[in-house]
Amino acid sequence: MLSAKRGNIQVTNLKGQWTEESAQRTVRSWLKLSTSQKAIIDLIGAQDDSMAYGARKAFQEIANEAERDRWLKLPFTGCDGLPKTGQAWVQSGILAATVFAPANTGQAIEMLHSALTKGQQQPERALTAPSSIPPINELKPKP
Repeated sequence: MLSAKRGNIQVTNLKGQWTEESAQRTVRSWLKLSTSQKAIIDLIGAQDDSMAYGARKAFQEIANEAERDRWLKLPFTGCDGLPKTGQAWVQSGILAATVFAPANTGQAIEMLHSALTKGQQQPERALTAPSSIPPINELKPKP
């Protein structure tokens, strides 16, 4: 993400432990800092759908309704895109988007089969293609 973003985009990194609860605690702590109140944030992006969900839950706890609404209007995005979590949260509006990273087990088994049965040399690296949910051309900025 850092290598692909434009130079005029500022990133504030918060560290979590890849769980909903960890993200919720981290955002709660960050919200206690005076700098968080002055921060200009346009998107909450997490490296995992459950972390995005946990961050959202922390913002939902804000007592001041106007402040809470300001944060909850931001798009929340995650990664994994599993059907019962990330994809469901996008469909229900909890997340604005997720990145679906398909399992690579089938690809690995096919490569192993080709190597063993046909003697085919396999590439040193084989990547799976992630996809945006919803598709990138359907993502729109919120007014």
